[in-house]
Amino acid sequence: MAVSVCALMTTPVKGMRVSTVEAIELGELGAEGDRVFYVIDERGRMINGKQLGQLQTIVPEYDAEAQTLALTFPDGTRAAGVLDYGETVQTRFFSAQRDARELRGPWSEALSNQLDRPLRLVRPEIAVDRGREGATSVVSRSSLRRLAEAAQRDSLDARRFRMLIEVDGIEAHEEDGWVGRRVHVGETTLAMHGHVGRCLITSRDPESGEVDLPTLDLLGEYRRDLDGTEPLPFGIYGEVLSGGAVRLGDPVALAD
Repeated sequence: MAVSVCALMTTPVKGMRVSTVEAIELGELGAEGDRVFYVIDERGRMINGKQLGQLQTIVPEYDAEAQTLALTFPDGTRAAGVLDYGETVQTRFFSAQRDARELRGPWSEALSNQLDRPLRLVRPEIAVDRGREGATSVVSRSSLRRLAEAAQRDSLDARRFRMLIEVDGIEAHEEDGWVGRRVHVGETTLAMHGHVGRCLITSRDPESGEVDLPTLDLLGEYRRDLDGTEPLPFGIYGEVLSGGAVRLGDPVALAD
């Protein structure tokens, strides 16, 4: 069976609901329009679905050409407008300090009101977890099926794992062996650098944000002793060596 792209998943705001798309334009900072913004609290710390599952109930829409952003909340409330930036602020992105520009407009106030805590929306240079070395991520459909079997479910929603590229045509977790190798995906060439270690975010339903699956326990049952770059791995991450378009159905092949 030929290996090909079977799903592409993005979100313009880190931690908010992931949507499936038919194509992406991939560059050194990741997919265009993906993880453009993130949310910070009153202390400047990045907030994601691990701390605040309600973020996954918010549907973001970003138009890079028009420079507009809209957030739609579960009650139908919508905060939308043309992007306008305030001062550069220093934020805490996991354990690293990262400069970001604060957005001026309706978004921060709407987030704070809806989630009942002081929140601000900011734009950094890059908002993917591992920076340029992790600008892209890959998981196989067979790996999702394997975990669904462990969970005694018919299937799992791939959006739970918030990966950029899903591929079909390989065995479960065969992508683990791509770490340290180059991979052609559509028009792009990727250098895969490591395994994606999992956290509690994956235990949340990708739409409701509610904890509904003991993902870490399930992975621990058959993946805990794997010799990976991060604990409890599920999927891999890498760097974009040569950018371009990636579309559903595009071929995927090891380069070396």
